[in-house]
Amino acid sequence: MIAVTRQPDSTPPVASPAASVVRAVRLGKQFDDRRILSDVRMEVGAGQCVALLGPNGAGKTTLLHVLATLAPYTEGRLHLFGQLVRRSRAALRARIGMVAHQPMLYGELTARENLELFGRLYGVPDPGARARDLLDRVALSPRADGAVKTFSRGMVQRLAIARALVHDPDLFLADEPFAGLDVRSTRAVEGLLRSFVEEGKTIVFANHDVPQSLGLADRVIVLRDGRVSLDQPAEKVDVQTITKEVSAG
Repeated sequence: MIAVTRQPDSTPPVASPAASVVRAVRLGKQFDDRRILSDVRMEVGAGQCVALLGPNGAGKTTLLHVLATLAPYTEGRLHLFGQLVRRSRAALRARIGMVAHQPMLYGELTARENLELFGRLYGVPDPGARARDLLDRVALSPRADGAVKTFSRGMVQRLAIARALVHDPDLFLADEPFAGLDVRSTRAVEGLLRSFVEEGKTIVFANHDVPQSLGLADRVIVLRDGRVSLDQPAEKVDVQTITKEVSAG
């Protein structure tokens, strides 16, 4: 169980620093004269599943890219696994897996070839064996030798998750992992996220579906205008509270 503490200024409970996977202190991001993130403070402990909610343009995607070390922050500090990101970005990426809006897969290659390729890029000892294991896990073994360009949206998303897991990361980030999925594929991806939690992986995912997020996450963070407007354990909030917070003007 992750120890939590409540700060004197009544901010939401956060994981103890010793167990932190993500620790953001007054994090900010600016593009030219446009501020995307401002004074973001969050601490995520090992094994936590955090749902990142907020209206379009709230900064969710930018925050995920910053956490993935794919975009630099311009203010504050960010520590991942206890390391300052500015000093050890390359090493930290080996411990992070991310599913973004684009699946980052090669359509002309088969599902197996894609996973083996990324396995080799990450230095996985036996990419073939790892690919077989992941294809089974995401229920794509029957289509292992099919070209990705022939896959449905749900199949591509499941393969993208397998690609993000090929190097067995400790931190899994997902930007709208359920977007465009049918009911069957949605259930499959939900099952994958739950299995990650059981394995002790840390998850931060952006989502628009409030009931679904509360059912999956043990913590909810709402972003509005690039700031954290709510950070609470999922069990302490309800759909109406979160929906009102997300839609507040």
